[in-house]
Parts: sequence; structure tokens; C-alpha cells
Amino acid sequence: MNNAKERMNFAALAETEELFAKLETSLEGLSEALAENSRDEYGDNTVTHGKKASLPERVAKAFINPFTAILFGLAVVSAFTDIIWAKPWEADPMAVIIITTMVLFSGILRFVQETRSGHAAENLLKMITTTTNVRRRETGNQEIPLEDVVVGDIVHLSAGDMIPADMRVVHAKDLFVSQSALTGESVAVEKTPEAAKGDLDALTELPNLAFMGTNVISGSAVGVVVATGNDTIFGEMAKGVSIKPVQTSFEKGVNTVSWLLIRFMLIMVPIVLFVNGFTKGDWMEASLFALSIAVGLTPEMLPMIVTTCLAKGAVAMSREKTVIKNLNSIQNLGSMDVLCTDKTGTLTLDKVVLMYHLNIHGQEDTRVLRHAFLNSYYQTGLKNLMDIAIIQRAGELQEEIDELHGLAEKFTKVDEIPFDFERRRMSVVVANGKTQMITKGAVEEMLAVCSFAEYKGNVEPLTEDIKEYILKKVDELNEDGMRVIAVAQKTDPSPVGAFSVADESDMVLMGYLAFLDPPKESTADAINALRSYGVGVKVLTGDNDKVTRCVCKQVGLPVDRILLGSDLDDMSDSALSKVAEEVSVFAKLSPQQKARVITALRDNGHSVGYMGDGINDAAAMKASDVGISVDTAVDIAKESADVILLEKDLMVLEKGIVEGRKTYANMIKYIKMTASSNFGNMFSVLAASAFLPFIPMLPIHLILLNLIYDLSCSAIPWDNVDREFLAVPRKWDASSIGKFMLWIGPTSSVFDITTYLLMYFVVCPAAAGGLMFHQIADPEVLALFIAVFHAGWFVESMWTQTLVIHLIRTPKIPFVQSRASTPLTLLTFVGIVFLTAIPFTGFGASIGLAALPASFFAWMALTVALYMVLVTFFKWIFVRRYGELL
Repeated sequence: MNNAKERMNFAALAETEELFAKLETSLEGLSEALAENSRDEYGDNTVTHGKKASLPERVAKAFINPFTAILFGLAVVSAFTDIIWAKPWEADPMAVIIITTMVLFSGILRFVQETRSGHAAENLLKMITTTTNVRRRETGNQEIPLEDVVVGDIVHLSAGDMIPADMRVVHAKDLFVSQSALTGESVAVEKTPEAAKGDLDALTELPNLAFMGTNVISGSAVGVVVATGNDTIFGEMAKGVSIKPVQTSFEKGVNTVSWLLIRFMLIMVPIVLFVNGFTKGDWMEASLFALSIAVGLTPEMLPMIVTTCLAKGAVAMSREKTVIKNLNSIQNLGSMDVLCTDKTGTLTLDKVVLMYHLNIHGQEDTRVLRHAFLNSYYQTGLKNLMDIAIIQRAGELQEEIDELHGLAEKFTKVDEIPFDFERRRMSVVVANGKTQMITKGAVEEMLAVCSFAEYKGNVEPLTEDIKEYILKKVDELNEDGMRVIAVAQKTDPSPVGAFSVADESDMVLMGYLAFLDPPKESTADAINALRSYGVGVKVLTGDNDKVTRCVCKQVGLPVDRILLGSDLDDMSDSALSKVAEEVSVFAKLSPQQKARVITALRDNGHSVGYMGDGINDAAAMKASDVGISVDTAVDIAKESADVILLEKDLMVLEKGIVEGRKTYANMIKYIKMTASSNFGNMFSVLAASAFLPFIPMLPIHLILLNLIYDLSCSAIPWDNVDREFLAVPRKWDASSIGKFMLWIGPTSSVFDITTYLLMYFVVCPAAAGGLMFHQIADPEVLALFIAVFHAGWFVESMWTQTLVIHLIRTPKIPFVQSRASTPLTLLTFVGIVFLTAIPFTGFGASIGLAALPASFFAWMALTVALYMVLVTFFKWIFVRRYGELL
């Protein structure tokens, strides 16, 4: 049966032994040789998430965007006007060459950066290990990577596991699976091992089949793999479908600015065309000038700058052992102003130690440890840190205490009732002459299922007085920062059918286990560091309030008021929104309550991150702006996260936040520079077009100027960012760009216009022998006048446009209080020197520029100095008025 659907139909209807025979497997699993044969026959367990973009598709994506489309259109128009329709001796391909160079430069740079970031992302994702528990004949149960699973493998599942392939359930214990990834159904469905009867409905509705991409909510199971990789239902859905991630507010903002700038250009070009056509009379020249204005107003570098900034941030974070699954998550990290975190392993060492095993009077009792060991050893669900600590402690003491020696061999397991986060307890049933149900879990939940207690050497009814006595002892341990769980047993239980939750009743409370999970030494410093960057830390834990209070107090979090899950149930959403602002510590929360707190904070306007590693954290991660997990987390937590830390340390998060803010800063610099510069150029060009008797700059000059300026801007992603900017969370605010344009844009127009006046009335007449423009009769002198004018505005535009990069990149005084990075400084000044030299070269003469007199540079120095003073003044007013520059 090579057809996967046929195999799945057969698997659903067949009895277990019949299915095993067909797949050449057994409960002992495949041999390594059979596993290799299965892999050869059915393929790897890897899913193609959409068609991988081919090289031509990636090249097309890098080059095809509104900006390069406009430039390409302008290049075509220029080809007709400058080459095809021009007289043979007037044909000039220079404009076409420069526009094409701009398109190639922007597209190639974007292609290279996206390819680099794509490879970086792939390499980082390889660092994340997701495994599953498979039984093979030679090695028994072992954790293997998901992609190594083959048809016929026997898989053991427990709470928190991602189901690695499409499989038939052959044994299940209270198994509930979330199939929302496949069916959209939010309610978990129960899975059972019985063969299906009669006609088959949709496969996803069959209770004995489990599917790749779904995850175990609670319970445990054993299943046999029937289909892998692209043959699974998940694989079929993923084939040929590229899942587009939801646009973030930042992406929407960049798109808004892009179209705003395009609209500027589309409005300006016709106005410039008609003003120049009517005032100068030469419509061809007016058309070419309007075309070059369109080139100048097109921010073709924007896609490349944004891509490069995000890619650079992700690569920088990879050096800090942090995997950014989605490039936009870098920016979301920078905008985060509240970090909600689970307590265990994040604030604490993630290494629980069993300190005491006590009877209900608080005395050491080996029987309590023995029963706890049997419960932890025989459970097949998710072994948490406490289970590991119990097994380790029993192992350490077995040489001293005969009662603990060889304990595992003396009992046989009969059944189990797996842990879930609603009951907060789990049970195993073992036999050794007699049958015993042993249950351990949270103290309150254990008291609810106990009717008796071992009190003063006797089994006594669990009265209210004894309950109070027990809770008082537990409180004393909690006050010392201990996490306490209770242990109970029931001898010879009598289930109706298989054991179930209903059998957890009338139990005998034996005693408690006290664990210490001390806070990390670095936690208090990390919390203070996050606070210094404007990020508040809130703890959302399922643990009890007393332990949580002790740990949080040690790490410097306010614990005057702790909100419990039971308090949340009685609160309306509006009341919770208010309380969530005031309270820093939330305890005894269910997964849904964690998600509700995060939603309340987001509704209040916060950008919220959530850090966790358990199955009970997945809902909270999905509800947050940025979900953060660790490589050792359960599968569903890693799947839900946007950012994965290879080291579970809050200090790494601090670096991520800084990198996110740097990324945002350098993107917003270019966006605001471009928007304000284009807005200011509108006034300059309109003034020149209306009042000058000739075109203020030839199309080739504008296009060449734009190319050199773009080259200077390409280093912005590597720029330095002021420490003060990094200290505050940064959220995308489209309105600030509009305000910035209105305030800063016109400052450049002021000095463009003064340059026109200076050139027209002072510098150009001096070069023309003291004659004003209207007094010149000699065509050669007239040409010199215009060439000097063009050269003056050409050079002044580059100086002011480039220096404004250094002015706008910081609210401080540039070059003195805040310096740009070396690459940006070098590129901008090389650009200035190179462009300033052009009028003095043969190339400059060939494109209609003339050498400038020394007096021009004296005037320009004054113009540039005054321009810098004016921009600095308006920056100061802008910051005073709106609180920030960028």
C-alpha cells in the first residue's frame, strides 16, 4: 500500500495485530535495518512548506517592487527621449545607464541581504532540536529528531508532545489532542485505540487516528506511524501553499510611507512638467526634467534598507545564541515594554532539588519517598523537574535505606491517570501482592480527593482540624521558599472498567514533598537591566502564591499584592485591565488565565512579550506580541514561539531588546530622512521651476546626484544608535513621520532657494564677466552661466542632503555629541568629495557642468553652516514639542 490515504483508511479499520503485520512492525518497534528500508520506500518525515522559491523567483522578488517599477518605467521613457527619438549626434545614453545602475544596485543589494538572512535563518533553525520518543528493537525507547521518524515506528506520546506523523493510536490513556492546526477546532478531542467500524467519515474525525502538526494536551499514548512527510494530511495541505505571515504594524507602516512617497511623486511630476513647459516653452526639456524629478523622489533604497536592518539584527542575535524564527520579531522585541514570564527556570535555576520527604507532622518518612518514587518512575507522561528530583533522591538514598533498594523491580505497573493542568495531579496504579493507586499533586487539589490522613500513626478521617493542621505545616515550608506537593494512596481500588479520574477519591493523605528551586544569581540584575530599558517584568505562574512571593521578593519584584487565578475568575475584563497595570505577580494561573492577563495588557496599549517553556505556556505565547521560548521547551511551546533562546537567561533577552531597538532606529532614520527630504524638495523644485528662466538642474545631474546619495545611504543599517534611544521601548507611529516631514522638510527648501539666489545673482554673474542672465547675448557665455548654476546646485544639494543624514540620525549635536558609524561616515564623505570633484573634470564638462569659482565654496560653507544651525534648532523644537526625534 504505497498510497498514503489507503494506508490511513486501512489503519483506521484494522485491528492492531493486522496493522502491525501489514507495516512489518510490532510493539517492540522496527529494527534499524527495517527503519532504513521504510525510509527508502516512503521517504523522510519532512514537509515542504510551500514551494521553495527558485533563484529566478528570488531575483524577481528583490527587483519587483513599486519603486524599481517606477525607475524601470522612467528608464524606458529616457531611452526613447535620449536615444531612440534623439538626433544621432545628440543621443546620450548616460541617464538610462545611471537609472539602470540604481535599479541594479538596489535590487542586487536586497537580493544579497535576503539570501544571507535566509541562509542565516535556515542555519539557526537547524540549531533548534525537536525530538520524539520512538521505540526501536535494538535500543528500546529513545528520543530521535522528528525528521528521522519512518512508517512503522512505534511512538510514545505524552502531554506537550507534537505528534510527529500521521499515526494510528494503539494504546491511549485519557489522551486529548488539539487538532486546531488542521481543523480549526479549538476544543481538544479525545483519542482512543479501538478500530473504526462501518463507513469512514473525514479522517480527522476518527478517534483512533492522530495527525502530524497536532499536539497532546493531556494523557499518554502509544501509536504506530502510518504516513510521514508530504504524505501526511498536514503535508498535503502545505504542498504548494506558501503561508504568508500576518503583517505587523511595522510592515503596514512601511507600506503606508512607501505609497505616501509614491503619491508625492505622482502629484509633483505633472505640476513640474506643466510649470516648466509653460514658463520655459521647451516641452521636451520640461518632460525630461519632470522625469528626473520622478527619479529623485522615488525612495528605491527603502526595501533594501528595511531588509538589511532586519537581517543584520537576526544575524547579530544568532551570535548571542538566540534564534529569530521570523525576521519581524526583531522589531517586535525592540517595541516590547512588558515582559511576562513563567517563574520556574526563568527566574529560578531550573534545577529542582528534593529537600524533604515528610509525613503530615513534618517528620522525615521513607514511606512517603517510596510512594513518590513509584509514582514518578512509572508515569509515562511528561516527566517534569520534580519527578526527576524524586527519582534522583531515591537513587542517592537506596544504599543507605534497604526499603528503597531495587524498588522498581519489586512492583509492576497496572495503569496510570496522566497529569493535566486542570486537576494538577497524576496517579499510577502498581501491584506487589496488593494493588495500590498512588497520587501526587498540588496540596489543595490533593486534599479535595482525600477522605483520610495518616495522623499520629493511624489512618484517621480527614477532618477540618486536620486539614488546618496540614495547611499550616505546608505554609511554613512555603514561607521558606519551598514548593510543596502532597502524596496520597488508596489500597486495592475497585475501578469500573479502566482506571479514570473518578477513581481519584477517598484517598489517604500520607505526607508531603518539599522542593527547593532557588533563583538564579543573575535574575535580579537581569530584571534591573530590563527596567533600565523601559521593560517592566511581570510573573505569571501556575505555582502557589507563597513560594512565588518568596522567589519574587528575592529577585526584587514587588510582592505587596499577588493576584491569584481564583481572583481573576471573578473579574470583568475592564477590572482586569486596571489591575494588570498595578500588579506584578500573578500566581496559581491556568493557561487560559495567563493568556487573559496578556490580552488585558495588550488592550491597554502595551507591547507584551511572554517567555515560557511548558505546555501551559503555549496559549500565553500566542496571545502575546512576541513569544519567547527555549530550546529545551516542550514541542508545542517552541512551535508557538517567535524567538527561541538556546540559553534560558533573561540577560540574553536584554541584548535582544537592544538589537531590536537598533534595527528600528536605523530603519526609521532612513524613512524619516527620505520622507522629509522629498517633502522639502517639492518646494525647492516648484520655486526653481516657477522663477528661473532655465531648468535648475539637467535630468542627468539629478539622476547622478540620486545615485551617489543612494550609495551613501546604503551603510545606514550599520550605523551607531544613541544610548538614550535604546533606553525606551519603540513602537511604530505613522503620525510621527507626517509631523517630522512638516517640520524638518521645509528647512532644506530655505537653503535651496538661498542657493538659487546666490548662484543667480552673485556666483554666476561673476563667472560670466559681471553680466546678469538677461544681459548676456553670447551663447557661450550664456551656456557658462547655466553650467555654473547647475554645478552650484548639484554640489550644494549633495552637501546638504548628505549632511542631513548626520543631523537627523540623532537629536544630539552631530560629530560632537554623537558620531555615526565608520562605514556611514566614510561613505557619506567619500560621496561628497567625489560629487564635488565632478564639475572640475572632463566628465563633468561632458554632462553640462562647469568648474566652480573659489568664492562659491566660501558662500556654500556659510550656507551649509546656517543650514545645520536651522535644522538643529528645528530638531530642538520638534523634540520639545513631541518628546522624541526618531
